[in-house]
Amino acid sequence: MISNPTANPALPTHLQTVEEFEQWQKQPGNDGNFEFVRGRIIPKSMKQDEIDIVAFLQSQFLRTSAAQARHLLMPEADSYVDATRKRIPDLTYFTAEQRQAIRRGERVNTLFAIEILSDSESHQDVLDKIQDCFDGGAQLVWYIVVPKHQKIYAYTSPDNATVFKGQQTISAAPVLPDFQFTVADLFA
Repeated sequence: MISNPTANPALPTHLQTVEEFEQWQKQPGNDGNFEFVRGRIIPKSMKQDEIDIVAFLQSQFLRTSAAQARHLLMPEADSYVDATRKRIPDLTYFTAEQRQAIRRGERVNTLFAIEILSDSESHQDVLDKIQDCFDGGAQLVWYIVVPKHQKIYAYTSPDNATVFKGQQTISAAPVLPDFQFTVADLFA
């Protein structure tokens, strides 16, 4: 969900960096899940109608060699783009090496993000999120369009997407070649 910070007077509008935002967020009473994009604080939450999609994707991921190597596909995890942008994809992939970097206190960005299109997102919101993921170093972004369209847009760059639907098999190659399934199974 994208929100205008001036629409919620409890959200500050003077913060410029992710560091300033995270300092504000640590203060009592500033609980919540938020993305931070160039001074904008954007409330983020997973909707109940997304739970089955996330559960399916996580179960498929657990069958991969990456999962056996202690890599993770996490819901609603921070993905750092740069000093002024922090996104929270619906699902974020972290390698075992990235997990070690996180334990050392480093900020990392996902190599592979999965977003589920929300009714409140505009086309520009989607394009901005995709651009931010790639700006941070992502190699693949999936955008899942539900419920009536039942399509997955697989972006390999901000300007290059392939659409998968129905009985087509989608793969997260080259990031996760054995993370694949038939699109119809996701929506079954």
